[in-house]
Amino acid sequence: MELYNSIIDKIDGLLGSSQPKHYDYNPDKCWEDVGGNQLVMMREAAYELGGDNKPAVNYACVTSGDYVDKDETLVYGKDLREINGSTPFARIAIIKVKELRGENEEDTEPLFRAIQDIDFVKYHVYPKGYMIRSSSDSFREHVRVSKEAVRKGINFEQVGNSYISQFKKNPDVLAVKLIFATVDDADYAEMKKDAKLVRDITKTLSKILEGMATDCHSCSLRDICDEVEGLKELHFGKEKKEFKG
Repeated sequence: MELYNSIIDKIDGLLGSSQPKHYDYNPDKCWEDVGGNQLVMMREAAYELGGDNKPAVNYACVTSGDYVDKDETLVYGKDLREINGSTPFARIAIIKVKELRGENEEDTEPLFRAIQDIDFVKYHVYPKGYMIRSSSDSFREHVRVSKEAVRKGINFEQVGNSYISQFKKNPDVLAVKLIFATVDDADYAEMKKDAKLVRDITKTLSKILEGMATDCHSCSLRDICDEVEGLKELHFGKEKKEFKG
């Protein structure tokens, strides 16, 4: 399942010139989770990731390729305890999964359902003092970090462990690489384009599952199928199967 690999191939080149800090996953070092939405008022905030109209982007790519060999968190730039003002921000997840197929190669439903379940995770991580505001339309993930959380030593390793722990509750997930970036020289504009492409690929999978038209000239998703290797094959493979059925 390699529909997102062309996007994954670009990630390293978008993260700026600094070398990342690596943290192996440790489920015993997760930041406290409050279990639901929380409100951090501005007067309680130490700073905002993506505040003052700075870039803030989030996306997740699913693959069965060899991009992820272990669970880990990578941090490009300053960690949460080192930040003292609004900063650009990106959170990217590369998620290695099992080969996801139904009874035959043309069955896209297991793949689509797994991607949906994995994407759902970003709405179910609630680190204490780390208020996340996401926009699916603009692909932003804006975070307000409380003064109390900074005083208590919150860091990306712990928040990353929290995300990885949630991802790994899905039996299809084999390994997760969680990337945080706060550097100024990362290409956030290109990341935003890739976040949109991730969304469009998943949307196209949904349409294929629903039984989209096979007239490419009239299809609004033609550009995505042309750009992403494998989508058109899935589409027409499913159509062939349904025709035989």
